[in-house]
Parts: sequence; structure tokens; C-alpha cells
Amino acid sequence: MEYILHLLILVGIYVMLSQSLNLSAGFGGMISLAHAGFYGVGAYTAALLAADYQLPFLLVLPVAMLLSGLLALIVSAIALRTVDSYFIVCTLGIQVILFSLMRNWTSLTRGVFGIPGIPNIELFGVVIQSRLSFLLLTLFLAALIFFFLKKLTQTSFGRTLRALSEDEVFTQSLGKNVYLSKVIAFTVSAMLAAVPGALYAHYITYIDPTSFTVDESIFILSIVIIGGMRNLWGSVIASAFLVLLPEVLRFIGMPSSVAANIRQIIYGGILILIMFRYNKGAKSQI
Repeated sequence: MEYILHLLILVGIYVMLSQSLNLSAGFGGMISLAHAGFYGVGAYTAALLAADYQLPFLLVLPVAMLLSGLLALIVSAIALRTVDSYFIVCTLGIQVILFSLMRNWTSLTRGVFGIPGIPNIELFGVVIQSRLSFLLLTLFLAALIFFFLKKLTQTSFGRTLRALSEDEVFTQSLGKNVYLSKVIAFTVSAMLAAVPGALYAHYITYIDPTSFTVDESIFILSIVIIGGMRNLWGSVIASAFLVLLPEVLRFIGMPSSVAANIRQIIYGGILILIMFRYNKGAKSQI
């Protein structure tokens, strides 16, 4: 039972990560490979404030979101002056820089040794120790993010994002501030990524840079693509599928190393099928 609860908590964390990325990559059309970096900023901020200064979670969480958002604001103000593949390369560079800081700024992050002893979350005098209580908190925050993004994407701002992801030049010709809309979407996306980062740090009670690599960014982006761009419910289903798949393969007697490779092959194959489908759909509209 504890093992199942652990898996569900991980699913909840990836649901939040994929949905937050869906705002910028799906609705805004900004494919980013830096999302694990912002996820890591949230985790390290929470870990340092909680472990070193014993600050409560209700204070740690907004600070982590603000710091991640500030970094994203600075980054987006520069990176969004590029377009298409150049923007992707910029975000890849940002991811590498953030990972390098986590790994090499040893006076702050402890480098490869990581940060141990992160305390449990305490809310209104109640310490969240059991996996069941942590799962309920994770589901609550995931639901908040889901409904926030649902409402946000239904506003005029959300409609602007949808329009610019389809045709940026046409959207700009309508008098919409495309650049500002992109900056806001990218910043909000990074702020939301800090939420699962803070949760992950308190849940595992130890973090190191290996959890926030380029591979992790690619995995989160894969969830968004497989679940469907601009499809928040799709991110939920794809998160469960990709997180639980290697565990299912392990239960049927397949070694964990093989299961991991099979997972890569399966969702890589799904990505190819999706690309064929989208390409076929695009041709049919020409």
C-alpha cells in the first residue's frame, strides 16, 4: 500500500510539472527545455529555507515560486527575442546553467552531496508525515493548479496565447502585445513548476542535482506532447502512463534496467505516431 501511495505522489508531482509546462509550451507555443531547472530552483529554495532556517512551508512555497518566477522573467526577457528553434536552444542553455549552479555552487547547494535533513511539512500545527496525508496535499495542490490554468486559459489572455501559438504575426496585427503575453506565460509556468519542486524536496527529505537534469526536462516535455498540447486532462493521463509504465513492467518480471529502456522506446514510439498524425492532419488542411 505504501508503495502505491508513493507512486501516486510521483504521478501528482509530474501532473503539476506537465500542466505548468503546458501553459507555455502548449498554449503559448514556447517549447522549453528548462522546466526541470525551474523545478529544481523551487526544490532547492524550499530545502535551504526549511533545513537551514526552519521556515514554515506556507512561507517557503511562495518564496520558491517568486524566486523561480524572477529567474524566468529575466530569462524570458532575453530568450523570447529569439524565435522557434533558437528559443529552444536558449532554454537548453538555461537548463545547463541552472544544473551547473546546483552542482558547482557548493557553498550554497552542497554540490553533489546534496541537501539532507529536509523537515516534514507542517500545516496549521499538523505535521504531514504519512504518505497518505502527503498524497492528499499533493492532490489538493495539483487540483488548484489545474483549475487555475483552466480559468486562466479561458480568459482573454488565454485566447491571446492560443492565437499566437497558431499565428504570431496575425495575432500581433490585431494589436495584441505578443512579447508581453509570452513573458507572462513563461514566468507563470516557471512559478507553478516551483510548487512540485518544493513538494518533492519535503517528500524525499533529500535533494541533489541529479533530479533536475536535461533528461528530466525532456521527460516533462514528453508528457506534455503525449498528453496533447493545450490538453490539461491529457497531461494527467500521460503523467500516470509514463510514471507507472516502468513499475508495471517490473511487476511482470522485467529487470528495472530493461524496463527503463522499454519505457523510452514506448513513449518514443508514441511521439513518432503523434507526429505522423499531426503531419497527416496538417496536410489534409492544405
